[in-house]
Amino acid sequence: MTDKIPTTEVESKPKKQYIDLYEAGSNKIYTRKVKGFYQRLRRYTGIPLLLGFMLLPWFNIEGRQAVLFDLPERKFHILWTTFWPQDFMLLAWLLIIAAFTLFTVTVLVGRVWCGFTCPQTVWTLMFIWAEDKCEGDRNARIKLDKAPWSFTKFRKKAAKHGLWFLISFITGLTFIGYFYGVKDLTVDLFTFNAHPAGAFWVFFFAAATYGNAGFLREQVCKYMCPYARFQSVMYDRDTMLVTYDEARGESRGKRKAREDYKAKGLGDCIDCGWCVQVCPVDIDIRDGLQYECIDCGLCADACDSVMDRMKYPRGLIRFTTQDSMETGETHVLRPRFIGYVVAVCLMIGLFAYTVGTRTPLGVDVIRDRGAKLFRETPEYIENVYMVKINNMGRGESYFSVDVQADETGESPSDYRMKKKYRAYLEEGEIFSLPVSVRIDRDKLNSTKSTIYFVVEAEDDETVHAIQKASFIGPAPK
Repeated sequence: MTDKIPTTEVESKPKKQYIDLYEAGSNKIYTRKVKGFYQRLRRYTGIPLLLGFMLLPWFNIEGRQAVLFDLPERKFHILWTTFWPQDFMLLAWLLIIAAFTLFTVTVLVGRVWCGFTCPQTVWTLMFIWAEDKCEGDRNARIKLDKAPWSFTKFRKKAAKHGLWFLISFITGLTFIGYFYGVKDLTVDLFTFNAHPAGAFWVFFFAAATYGNAGFLREQVCKYMCPYARFQSVMYDRDTMLVTYDEARGESRGKRKAREDYKAKGLGDCIDCGWCVQVCPVDIDIRDGLQYECIDCGLCADACDSVMDRMKYPRGLIRFTTQDSMETGETHVLRPRFIGYVVAVCLMIGLFAYTVGTRTPLGVDVIRDRGAKLFRETPEYIENVYMVKINNMGRGESYFSVDVQADETGESPSDYRMKKKYRAYLEEGEIFSLPVSVRIDRDKLNSTKSTIYFVVEAEDDETVHAIQKASFIGPAPK
């Protein structure tokens, strides 16, 4: 007879473990207002960039909006220059330069882009400022959220969300104004004559700003921003970042002012928690380097204010390097940093040269498909081409077409035009011109040779373009 297994000895199955990759939505961060050096520095760097974003589209240059990305016309006006889809490579290079510049800054001073100039941080801090003005400081906001609904609570909440919506609407209006024309967009919106697509995108970006800066906030930095994930790869022992001086601060503990705390084995950290309360991403810098840290310096300002009250030296939390913390030395000029600087300088130089020497004229030459490869008479051989001229300048002009034997035009050319070709093009116009090129039969030396078409603006000799093509003829006898 088979023995029964006692119920007390039944083998227990391992329990499944679930990891929540995202913080609970109820874990709201209430940041404390703080003043200090890094807060002022953020104001001095952020406000000019913010004003530039808001005001730049309101300025006109030569009768146009200073910066206007005219997608229907495929024109991108940036200050005194107009770019076209053909200039897409310049945009690609500009993005590469921006990426390498970001890498260079990261190697030197860590993630300060995120803490001082990132739009997510700037707009989040603006929303926190509005929250502080309408609902009060950190403790007042916590108390208000826990309190039951009343007229006072409704009034404060309505004022906060109204200010949030105003900031969001101005942001959406300004951003779409770079594509629509900010003056026309403003007038059309308030007179209810705006194109439905334009109105939709204004309110779409307003809603995105409202959600990101009002509610998501640190979640964007922690879980959505890719920069937070690979920034540590660019760090080394000489990268400056916000650091807690553990040797000086430990052990932590409460104490009275002017008390001989060192006799009790305490460090300079009084464990007040201000460094955590001011942190916009809700981390404790005393736990060491964390990928969530955006190097905003708010914890350093908060700690310095506490050190001032306690009559302790500043710098318990400060911008420094790992080498400086351990040995007191910092090496700025190191191979990685020098390599990034050299690469960025070379790319900026090449980009500036390319833009500076860029000709606002596009020329494309193709053989006329409706004609034979060549046409021959007893006197000459003739090829027919289609010359496509794209006037990418900021005004209309007459353009003439000529042909030459080499790219420099210094050698005498045996090739000639059937007649004088010229075309009138307005700004942004593309015109296709059929062109016939001839050469005397006795001067043709090969079946296939290279010729160069030269297109030049008649009112400005500096605006010209050269395009290579092939001239085909019969085999020489």
